[in-house]
Amino acid sequence: MALKKFTFNVAKNDGYARLGKITTHRGPIDTPAFMPVGTQGTVKGTFIKDIEKTGSQIILSNTYHLMIRPGVKRVKKFGGLHKYINCRLPILTDSGGYQIMSLSRLNKIDKKKGAIFNSHIDGSKFILSPEESINIQKKLNSDIVMVLDECPKKNLNYKFIQKSVELSTHWAARSKKAFGINKHKALFGIVQGGLFKDLRLKSLNDLKKIGFDGYAIGGLAVGDTQDEMFKVLDYLKNHMPKDKPRYLMGVGTPSDILGAVKRGIDMFDCVLPTRSGRTGLAFTWNGRVHIRNAKYKNDKKPLDSSVKKFDLNKYSKDYLNHLFNTNEMLGSMILTLNNINFYQELMFEIRKNIKKGTFSKFYNKYSRKL
Repeated sequence: MALKKFTFNVAKNDGYARLGKITTHRGPIDTPAFMPVGTQGTVKGTFIKDIEKTGSQIILSNTYHLMIRPGVKRVKKFGGLHKYINCRLPILTDSGGYQIMSLSRLNKIDKKKGAIFNSHIDGSKFILSPEESINIQKKLNSDIVMVLDECPKKNLNYKFIQKSVELSTHWAARSKKAFGINKHKALFGIVQGGLFKDLRLKSLNDLKKIGFDGYAIGGLAVGDTQDEMFKVLDYLKNHMPKDKPRYLMGVGTPSDILGAVKRGIDMFDCVLPTRSGRTGLAFTWNGRVHIRNAKYKNDKKPLDSSVKKFDLNKYSKDYLNHLFNTNEMLGSMILTLNNINFYQELMFEIRKNIKKGTFSKFYNKYSRKL
């Protein structure tokens, strides 16, 4: 059977909000979409089958971390990451650019060579060049590949960000060359430029000249406020290619997602629902629940009585409070699954309201509540 080509189509616009569909040879992805984060080949505290049951249609894993452990050779022996982790869903792999920022104390940047790292595990030295990042992602057999970029922390020094944008554009061109031609997979460019409108537009325009299957917006989950993030999206919303998916990296809260969809974003990822679930914060349609709080003792109600999947509504807040305050891992597993399920319910309702032409009403109802 011939593999399906990677395609993207917009079915409906409601203002700037877009209802679309990405087609991959592993299955469709309805957009706007949220990608649970499985950095090291696992969405922590969950089974892949349960991730599928939440309505998730794609997950994200990370090139840098998989390169360190278990190593690309081990994954490749299984035929790629999907077989290694028993996942039927499409997988997007981040390029390692975020780790250039988050592990900056362990690396130095060389324009020609790439990022020269000392491993955060054993201190061993290695080089992550644009070509090597793409090569690793090919061996992982991911469906959506990201260019290697530099993702600087929030910085108001114009010349510093300008230099960073130039480096990211240079690496993007090299990533495109290393990726080659593959109609069944996708390569996304990453727009950088900090909080500077002209640098954001220059980055985007230079990437459009190179040509990518999708365009991500990076560097907006690294210290900026929500208002600052929305201003950047407002700069870009009239300039992003209309026929390509738009991916806001590392974002975010339900309110962030609603505001970004309002500005034309199609794809999201964030560790927030899983990390929050592991530490006792639940997302529900009635707002956030900090389940460790003493007020939930003797509370027989579930987190959200409307949730029918996984029997999540059979667990009382009292019981969940007990699990977290006795450090039982089941509590983290339940809240993690609850949060991913909530995020996918949110995306479903977003898509439904765009289709009906009622997204603005939905946005007004929930943007502050969630």
